[in-house]
Amino acid sequence: MRQPAPLELGIQWESAQAEACVDSVPGTRCLAGGQPSPSIVPALRRHARRRALSGREKIREALLLIFCDPAPRECRRLWLLSDGQWRQALQWLDVSGLALYFLDRIIDQGLQDMIPPRVLARLEKDLVDNTRRTDTMIAEANAIHADFQNAGLSYATLKGFSLWPVSVSRLELRSQLDLDFLVAEESAPEARRILEARGYRLHAISGRSWEFKAGEVPRPSLKNLYKATPHRCAELHIEPAEAELSLLARTERQCLHGVSFPVLAPEDLFLGQGMHLFKHLCSEFSRAAHMLEFRRHVMARSHDARFWARLRTLAEADSRVPLALGVATRWITHLMGEFAPEAFTSWTVARVPATVGLWIEGYGRQTVLADAPGTKLYLLLQQEMMRAGAAGARPAPQALVPRRFPPPIALPVPNESRASRIRRHWTQLRFILTRLRFHVVEDLRYLYEAYRWKRLLRGIGII
Repeated sequence: MRQPAPLELGIQWESAQAEACVDSVPGTRCLAGGQPSPSIVPALRRHARRRALSGREKIREALLLIFCDPAPRECRRLWLLSDGQWRQALQWLDVSGLALYFLDRIIDQGLQDMIPPRVLARLEKDLVDNTRRTDTMIAEANAIHADFQNAGLSYATLKGFSLWPVSVSRLELRSQLDLDFLVAEESAPEARRILEARGYRLHAISGRSWEFKAGEVPRPSLKNLYKATPHRCAELHIEPAEAELSLLARTERQCLHGVSFPVLAPEDLFLGQGMHLFKHLCSEFSRAAHMLEFRRHVMARSHDARFWARLRTLAEADSRVPLALGVATRWITHLMGEFAPEAFTSWTVARVPATVGLWIEGYGRQTVLADAPGTKLYLLLQQEMMRAGAAGARPAPQALVPRRFPPPIALPVPNESRASRIRRHWTQLRFILTRLRFHVVEDLRYLYEAYRWKRLLRGIGII
């Protein structure tokens, strides 16, 4: 009979707080390929100390699990929240991008009585504001579409509005901050000229991504998150002319508010969404809304065997892509339960290394449920991904000790008043001090957890 793998035996190593020192336990050895022997499991269970979620994290977990069918019993705690707890919950819902999805969910399930009237009223007002904001953004996007198409540019809409209707049933429920376009390299100069003619200014260049901003940046506040403001942001992602597989060569058309525009082919759209999610999961802070949207996309395609077959052919051109999709899918499964079909998991989740699975079980919940601006525990995940052959975003030392100040979050505007300039500098100073505190606290936390992580891996014979 096949011996069950350690993960199947249910090692509840929920936050890498393992105190295992298995070298002293008789019979501990490793299977081929670095997999720990089942005989090590009792030792791990005896020596591991499970880190329970804090009260605040349990509330956030319940908010996330409300999107499951059926909602698990953990969601019952939402009926017992005080006004103060609801204020904290609302802040996390806003930052995570789930607030309006949450409102739509509880209305759909007839759970309005679960929420205090004041909280429900605030969410309903946010929906009204975000509907206006979304209409404004759609109008701006459609104006850009018209200019791009009149100029004969080769381009496509990325993320955002292209996720409708598969991942996002109603665009006004989504917290969208900018407009993203994929543009052919030869069309990039003209696309830039068009954006600048519409009042945008080039704000930053990162690799092949150009970020443009227009209008005065509002003072950072969650109160402005759903309101239509003069501030606009757009990004151009440049597709190189020498690209082997051109995404722009196989676009499709989509119509929104009477305007037709190009979007990526279904398989390319899915891969882009999945890789974008993975990128954010392997960063300091990831919005839970991205996980929910990806989960909905997978479930919507669940029974489309031809889609998964085409996707696999496309994804396996790069061995890192199935692994990244597998990590994202397994992470969501750990948080919200099974949702993906075997036609997808058999070549993605099945490739996730054991150590990456341990990291997800140990840190997955607390990183997603963390306060903004997040944690640096993702560096441990990045380390294990590199061990599996997937290159990391940047070396850990650079992430621990940044070599430059953060970019300005507010830009000067023409004819800026003295008061506005002082307010802008003060806002930037507060942002720098906040980031400094984050780095100090999270660097210490990372060093402590890295020691414990290394000790566990050494103990079970992986390193």
